[in-house]
Amino acid sequence: MKPNRKWLLLFLLVWLLLFLSLLRHFLDLRSSSLPRSRSAAAAGLTRTETRRLASVQGRIRTLRPAGASESDWRRRRNDFRSRYEAYYRSRSLEILQRLWSGNLTVGMLSPRLQKVLKVQLSSNRHQVVQRRSRGRRRSGLQLYCELKRRTRIRTVDGTEEPFSGLGWDQLVPSLPLQELWTSQYQSCAVVTSAGAVLNSSLGREIDSHDAVLRFNAAPTMGFERDVGSKTTIRIINSQIVARPQHEFSSSSLYQDVPLLVWDPAQYSANLTEWFQKPDFDLFSAYAERRRLRPQQPFYILHPEFIWSLWDLIQDNTEDQIQPNPPSSGFTGILLMMSLCREVSVYEFIPSVRRTDLCHYYERYHDAACTLGAYHPLMYEKLLIQRINQGDQDQLRRKGKVTLKGFRTVQCVS
Repeated sequence: MKPNRKWLLLFLLVWLLLFLSLLRHFLDLRSSSLPRSRSAAAAGLTRTETRRLASVQGRIRTLRPAGASESDWRRRRNDFRSRYEAYYRSRSLEILQRLWSGNLTVGMLSPRLQKVLKVQLSSNRHQVVQRRSRGRRRSGLQLYCELKRRTRIRTVDGTEEPFSGLGWDQLVPSLPLQELWTSQYQSCAVVTSAGAVLNSSLGREIDSHDAVLRFNAAPTMGFERDVGSKTTIRIINSQIVARPQHEFSSSSLYQDVPLLVWDPAQYSANLTEWFQKPDFDLFSAYAERRRLRPQQPFYILHPEFIWSLWDLIQDNTEDQIQPNPPSSGFTGILLMMSLCREVSVYEFIPSVRRTDLCHYYERYHDAACTLGAYHPLMYEKLLIQRINQGDQDQLRRKGKVTLKGFRTVQCVS
């Protein structure tokens, strides 16, 4: 028995040494791969940049010389990352400067964003009727007068089918949106939800205006230093009222303030078809809110008005724009220009704080939030820049555009 036990112990010892050798080899391989997986995160890059960097780094690794040391290769990789970040910053600044001067074109955008825009152009889910001839370039005053002539705020008033047959003439507010305020505001602010508002310290300036327009789920609590605390009216899309996660029925964001909700119908604006099949069911939540809170001014933007703004943008843009409805931001700007003598718009056209962070109140990054994918955002921004009355320093530092109210613009008939 003793010889057998010796052989058994020897076998176990050899097996243990072999196992430890394999384990050490595995751990060495794993540790050598860690710097590569952490390099982008350590640089503080966004998810989009990380993917781009990883893609290029992956191609460079395949060319690594067999005799190159790990330290030499790490130095080359860090050098590449530095050059990439410098390129990214310079490219962003170039795009901003083009946008500030009104000379930005699709060809200057990143290949990824160009591809996204191309996909949107090829899609026409709203059955938009494209016209062959597109807009000529008007002067600033001519454009102001064109906007004034064609901006006619319209909401669902319950007099058209199918709403009239449902008794909505008694459900909607009796006072039209344009008459909600007894006197015209002197100074108004439109505060976008852009990530660039974060750390802007604009709160006190924003609150100094007579009226402040905000969008969707953008909060003020906890962000007063940057966005202020005053809210005079809030524009929301149909997702806010339809999706449970937004807590429309209970959230304080949507109480004790006038609301304007919108949902895109087809371009032809068949109200019966729209009522039967909206993008999101806004009608049930709207009717419930009006019954529970009849004193709260709550309006539905008429889809014909939404698409009239699309026509307006296309008629004043030489390029073909996305066949999708304009953004809430553009709609809100024209609304306040109809109600106020002067309008200050913050971070619709981005400042030097421009970032891929979509909203100041949540951590989601996407360059399309600034220059547009679904909405024709880039063309909206270029249009607003053409009528900007403020100086470029205000635009650069604050992302602030200053606009005249329509009533102050003198147009020749």
